[in-house]
Amino acid sequence: MPRKLFCEISPLTYRISVQKGIVLKNMSDLFRGERYARRVQTAPLPNIVKSHVSLIERQLAGVDPQLQKNKATNLALAARGLHGLVIAPGETFSFWRAVGHPSEKDGYLPGLTLSTRKGLGSAIGGGLCQMANMVHWLVLHSPLTVTELHHHTDAMFPDERRRVPFGTGTSVFYNRLDYRFKNTTDQPVQLLIWIEDGYLCGELRSLRSFGLRYRMTEEDHYFSREGDDYYRNSKVYRLVSDASGAEIAKELVLVNHSKVLYDPALIPKEQLRD
Repeated sequence: MPRKLFCEISPLTYRISVQKGIVLKNMSDLFRGERYARRVQTAPLPNIVKSHVSLIERQLAGVDPQLQKNKATNLALAARGLHGLVIAPGETFSFWRAVGHPSEKDGYLPGLTLSTRKGLGSAIGGGLCQMANMVHWLVLHSPLTVTELHHHTDAMFPDERRRVPFGTGTSVFYNRLDYRFKNTTDQPVQLLIWIEDGYLCGELRSLRSFGLRYRMTEEDHYFSREGDDYYRNSKVYRLVSDASGAEIAKELVLVNHSKVLYDPALIPKEQLRD
């Protein structure tokens, strides 16, 4: 049996570990000298850089449907801190600084959580990874610079109405695992995030076009068996084109080698390589 981490000994040691992580993160931020985005503007900036929608309540095997309903509440609360946020040139966006601590007293409910060590679980504020995923997807379609990102390392579920390449999401956990990007352009950008008809909706806006187009693509996707385990493999690229549509860059964003944690019988046989 593997040795337990300090945070796994008891609920008390878990809370101690969480508070220690929060303190260390805050201390680290004090020495970084970053300017964090705080200004909210009701009026949207004129140019849409990228827009996206994602279904909130999905049917996931082995997951209590109530956790999905609770996620909708959590996302609506988190959207309040993000909608209209303006990130000026030189400023850094921090997911947790914008959203705040997702606590029960503020109305957050138990939602689904994913952990490499513990697998599926639930916690107050669970499900906010979908919000961070939304922001990251918008940012990937812009010249903004990601400065903190924590990839999901395992394939927890088979694809179900997936609209984006696998692995392009990000994990967040208050406040040790944050999602951050810096506005390294010469103009302000703005996030618009809202809930509509069961979908999480998002837009990244700017004053004017950046003159570039971005497209994400997943290549060489397959599953492999390694001993008793199965892995999902692929490479995710970002294709950059100029205003005329001519491709000017192909950037490798991610190499997936993610352990499959769902029933291997659900893996399409035509995608399995020896």
